[in-house]
Amino acid sequence: MALTKKQLAEFEKQLSNWKAELEESQNESVHQMHGQETTAFPDVADQAAAETDLSFDIRIKSRELKLIHKIGETLHRLQEGDFGTCDGCGGDISIKRLQARPVTTLCIDCKNEQEQAEKTRID
Repeated sequence: MALTKKQLAEFEKQLSNWKAELEESQNESVHQMHGQETTAFPDVADQAAAETDLSFDIRIKSRELKLIHKIGETLHRLQEGDFGTCDGCGGDISIKRLQARPVTTLCIDCKNEQEQAEKTRID
């Protein structure tokens, strides 16, 4: 089942908006981090908590950067006509799966196989 032009346009708009929001959030975070002073806490526990919070924020922003990159790749796939095609089997990715996770590159069957293979390697 190929996607209609209307559906493709809706996905492109959704992905572009999502990417713009994430990029804006990244810019705001950079400005906030530059504006923050390094605080030396008299209590070691307070210092550790502040450093843990900062580390957590940095991890979140790192994941957002990866998502921004993935959205960019998805927009490229959309423009190339590859959006909605499974990288694993070459079949169509269901519309429901694309709506739930528009940056996906695998159909549900191939994703399940991938997760099973990962689980087997871990066990």
